[in-house]
Amino acid sequence: MANFEQGEAAMSESPLITIGMPVYNCESTIAESIASILNQTFEDWELIVLDDGSRDDTMAIARQFDDPRIRFVNGGRNRGLPACLNTIVANCKTPLFARMDGDDIAYPRRFEKQLAALERNPEVDLLGGSILIFDGTGDARGFRRAAVTHAEICGRPWRIANLVHVTWIGRATWFLKHPYNEWATHAQDRDLLIRSRRESRFAALPDTLAGVREARPLWSKLLPARKQMLKTAIQEGARQRDPGLLFGTAAAEILKCGLDFVATSTGLDHRLLRHRIPPVSPDRVEEWRNVLESTRARVLEEIGADLAIAS
Repeated sequence: MANFEQGEAAMSESPLITIGMPVYNCESTIAESIASILNQTFEDWELIVLDDGSRDDTMAIARQFDDPRIRFVNGGRNRGLPACLNTIVANCKTPLFARMDGDDIAYPRRFEKQLAALERNPEVDLLGGSILIFDGTGDARGFRRAAVTHAEICGRPWRIANLVHVTWIGRATWFLKHPYNEWATHAQDRDLLIRSRRESRFAALPDTLAGVREARPLWSKLLPARKQMLKTAIQEGARQRDPGLLFGTAAAEILKCGLDFVATSTGLDHRLLRHRIPPVSPDRVEEWRNVLESTRARVLEEIGADLAIAS
């Protein structure tokens, strides 16, 4: 059981956003992830770093950041991302809850832009955004533009629930009403979107909100995600009496599973799966370089360490 009492920091005022960052064996990346939160132009937040049973120096590195807005929590044994997120949400005392991973990098104006959008659109429960994809050396590999309306996010059976998890921010009451399925350890985000879509309103910004680390796809990771999505499509298709979800989404996951297997087993993953990572324009590459440089500079400023991005 996570111990929030030991990790709680004194704060003069109640923040507006709780940022949940469950981490597991992120010693080579955690510093830059935390630094990217400290670089936010919007500063009224608290960051909860919950250790999910790491076996390396993840938390030793994280605890070097001395900021009262950061809470470090020992989560005990490894329970998986959805269980950790449910735990953080249950202890959230702010109006808004946001996602962050221990190996990705938030763009400096992420929360500034998202808060402005939520204020303009009070009907939106959950908001995401576009991402830049980078590799283990920090080089930009591609750009994934977000579907921006609820209909675009949820309207196509073959690509349903298209909202990148690390960019999520939403009403804390929505997350409490719609907890993650803890069995969906590889597809918790899409599972949650599918289950809640008919009584919720989703949206996304076209702006790039985060740099997301993507390693070479592995069959051992792709297969569990496909199986979990197939389970969700069948269960929710029957429960919601939705033929498109029951047949269209389920069929799409089976076909994608076959493509994943061929791509990863033949070594042709970059060719066969390249449609999943559209190319990135020169101006976005330049923007990313600036974000990366400022993030690394913040790491040096905060903990005096020059930790290069690792895969």
